[in-house]
Amino acid sequence: MIYEVVIGVEVHAQLRTKSKLFCGCGTMFGLTANSQTCPLCLGLPGTLPVLNQAAVEMAVRAGLALNCTIAADNVFARKNYFYPDLPKGYQISQYEAPICEHGWIEIAASEGKKRVRIRRAHLEEDAGKSVHVAGMNGSRVDLNRAGTPLLEIVTEPDLRSADEVVAYLKTLRETLIYQDVCDGDMEKGNFRCEPNLSLRPLGQKEFGTKVEMKNINSFKFVKDAIEYEIKRQTKVLNEGGKIHQETRLWNLDRGETAVMRSKEEAHDYRYFPDPDLVPLKISKEWIDQVRSSLAELPADRRNRLQQEFGFSEYSAGVLASDKKVLEYFEQCVAEAEKLGFEKLGFSKMEVGKELANCITIDFRGLTRMMNSRPGMTQVPAPALFSDPVREDVWPGMVTIPAKNLVELVVMKMKGEISGPIYKSVLEEMVNTRKPAAEIIEAKGLKQVSDEGTIEKIINEVLEKSPNQVAQYREGKQQVLGFLVGQVMKASGGKANPGKVNELLKKKLGEAVKI
Repeated sequence: MIYEVVIGVEVHAQLRTKSKLFCGCGTMFGLTANSQTCPLCLGLPGTLPVLNQAAVEMAVRAGLALNCTIAADNVFARKNYFYPDLPKGYQISQYEAPICEHGWIEIAASEGKKRVRIRRAHLEEDAGKSVHVAGMNGSRVDLNRAGTPLLEIVTEPDLRSADEVVAYLKTLRETLIYQDVCDGDMEKGNFRCEPNLSLRPLGQKEFGTKVEMKNINSFKFVKDAIEYEIKRQTKVLNEGGKIHQETRLWNLDRGETAVMRSKEEAHDYRYFPDPDLVPLKISKEWIDQVRSSLAELPADRRNRLQQEFGFSEYSAGVLASDKKVLEYFEQCVAEAEKLGFEKLGFSKMEVGKELANCITIDFRGLTRMMNSRPGMTQVPAPALFSDPVREDVWPGMVTIPAKNLVELVVMKMKGEISGPIYKSVLEEMVNTRKPAAEIIEAKGLKQVSDEGTIEKIINEVLEKSPNQVAQYREGKQQVLGFLVGQVMKASGGKANPGKVNELLKKKLGEAVKI
């Protein structure tokens, strides 16, 4: 039997508010357990929730970026279930009247662009966290997270493979980050997803029985869990078995899903309107105001980068896939504009491409090199290159002011410093925060362009390399690269590469004539 995979995804995105959804407690991650709590988030009797306006605005912002309709009338409901980390015995959420509905988002799929429909996105408060430590007598409950604002985003069952799910999650996460409504930190659980997966015989219209995979916080784990579940369900169905509607967890150590509980239906939660919260009215004027303040969407930024700097679709995608990286690049371009491209002797497109290469290639290579050294403190790479994504900002993006990076890149473009010196100065700039000119002056790294000095070094290298000179006389042009390298090495990397090539060819030509 050939089966079609049908997947819908629920995402819980923690909103970037300073306080919780219904009280004034903070939302900072990693503090002492239960230090960010109050009588309301502890679920004590007599407490009354007060809605956080900033959370509502962020939900509206996200909904607009996802092409959703924003509901003018909103109602909060109580979702009843009993966990040790849910102190009230219910969660305040939205059920019949979500704040965002009927949206869509476009992803890159194997057959081209694909539109994934957003069924709804609604506000709700998070639960606490149960802590299980080996050797501990029993478990502990940390309620710091209880009450933090979440936007739950639910798709229609439009996805058909693990790769499409990952593409959707990356696009969604990128969109939320660009609108400053979620930091997307998967490692901290601020962006976690729950795929709902079922199989049906190819050509059948009715859906199969769906299985939910709970709280996965890595793109790789999502892909692995879905691919495992497809194989598991296929095996069960082919053997004549029955798929049970249930919630399963991804066991990373064993590389398989495991049953957590049977899947609840909506009626199991006994939803009813929260009597302590009045219906929320959102005016059209306020929605329009939020719409006017939306940030440029990632896809629009990629298109702009291609048009403005002549980047390929891939290069633009790499640069724009991380907001911090792109903003740093744009700061650098702005600093170059202040200096004047005509004065620098290069076009905006040329400078932009060099800066992009520096940020996305040289920074990355520098990070790897620094991390590979024995005894070195591990330097976190930009979020662009990690999964799950870390909130840590890579030191290079902090320690090198945009103006200083432009200075270094332009010096390289003008041929004032060689490639090896450029890389060593870049590393020194990360470590010391000093400008390039100061480092070059202090270490005597200024490029040597004096023909007499370079010619002297070339003569010494040729004298020590008679075999290579003979090979060049025989027509082996590739020997030139070796000799250039020897001259650069002898000069400590300070010789002007252009001058070295020019003078070396001239010298070798004279040698051939002799």
